Amino acid sequence: MRNTASLVTGAVLILLTLGIIMLYSASAMAGQEQYQDPQYFFRRQLVWLILSLCAGALLSQINYRIWRRLAVPLALVTMALLALTLIPGIGTTVKGSSRWLRLGPLSLQPSEFAKISMILLMAWWMSRIQRRAREFVRGMLIPSVFLGAMLLLVFLEPDFGTTMLIALVGASMMFVVGVRLSYLLIAGSLGLTAFFFAVMHNAERWRRIIAFLNPEKYEASEAWQLLNARYAFVMGGATGAGLGQSVQKRFYLPEAHTDFIFAIIGEELGLAVSLMVLVLFIMIFIGGLRISVCAPESFGKLTAFGITMMITAQALLNIGVVTGSLPTKGLPLPFISFGGSSLLVSLSMTGILLNIARHSIAPGQEDEKLFRNRKDWA
Repeated sequence: MRNTASLVTGAVLILLTLGIIMLYSASAMAGQEQYQDPQYFFRRQLVWLILSLCAGALLSQINYRIWRRLAVPLALVTMALLALTLIPGIGTTVKGSSRWLRLGPLSLQPSEFAKISMILLMAWWMSRIQRRAREFVRGMLIPSVFLGAMLLLVFLEPDFGTTMLIALVGASMMFVVGVRLSYLLIAGSLGLTAFFFAVMHNAERWRRIIAFLNPEKYEASEAWQLLNARYAFVMGGATGAGLGQSVQKRFYLPEAHTDFIFAIIGEELGLAVSLMVLVLFIMIFIGGLRISVCAPESFGKLTAFGITMMITAQALLNIGVVTGSLPTKGLPLPFISFGGSSLLVSLSMTGILLNIARHSIAPGQEDEKLFRNRKDWA
C-alpha cells in the first residue's frame, strides 16, 4: 500500500507544480489589467498552496476514524455556511451567483467544503446501515434527505456544476454499498427532470446549453469561451506554442486562470502535456480505488471511494467542458485552477485518503469481493 500512496502523492505533486507554473503564465495579464500587478493571482495562490499543503500533511497524520464522529457536526456547519451565502449583505455575489463568504482578506466558498462534508456524512451513515442498504427507508430515503438538503443549498446559490458533481458522487457511494439500482434510477430520473426544468427557467444557463449545441451561431456571446478554448488546443498542436506564449489568454479566453486553465496548458505546452494531465488523474483514480479496496472497514472504504470519485469526476467534468464535450459549467480543475477554497479542500481530501492508506490491510489480503458484491463492505 505504500507504493499506492506514493503513486497518488507523486501524481498530486506533479499536478500542483504544473498548476502553479501555469497559473503564473495564465494570470499575469489579468492581474495587470485588474490590479496593476501581474503577480497578484500567483501570490494569492501561492499562499493558499502553502496553507493547503500544511493542511493535507496534517490530515494525512490524523487517524481518519475521527471523521466518523465529526461527520454530522461538519455537515451542519457546512449547511449553515451555505445558507449564509444566500443572505444579502453576508454572501458575496459575483456574476449573479452568491457562492462566497468574505472573512477579512480571505474569501471562502462553502460549496467546496460541501464536497468533503457530503462524503463524510454519507460514509458515516451508509457504513452504519450497510447490512440494510437495500431497504428503502434506511438505504435510500434517509441518505437522500441528507444529500438533498445540501444539494438544494448549493443549487440556490446557484451553482449547477457543483450540484451535479455532488449528486453524482453521492449516488455512486450509495450504489457501491448496495442500494437498489431501481431506487437510484428513479431518484436520478426525478432529479434530472427537476434540474432540467430549473435550467430551462434560468436564462443564462439555458443559453449556454443552446450555445453548446450550436456554438458557431453564438460565437460572439455564450459560445465565446468554448470556441476560444478550442482554438487554444488547435494553436498549441502537439508540442505547444511555448510557456508564456499563449495568445488566447490575452483576453480572448475569459477566466483563463480559473475554469479554463486546461486550454492554456494545451496551447502553451501542447498535446503531450495535456495527455499527461489526464494520465495523472487516471493514476489518482486507480490509486484511490486501490486504497478504498484495502481499507480495513466500511467507513474507510466509503470515504476513500468518495474522495477518489470527487477529485477525478471533477477533473473529468472540467476537461469535458474545456474541450467542448460538455456544456459550460463553473468547475475548477483540481490542483491546477486558481481558487483557494478548491485547493484547500482538494489537498485536505488527499490527506485523508493517504491516512486511510496508512491504515490499510496488507496487499493480497483485501476483500476481493468488494466491487463484485456491493453488499459486502464489512
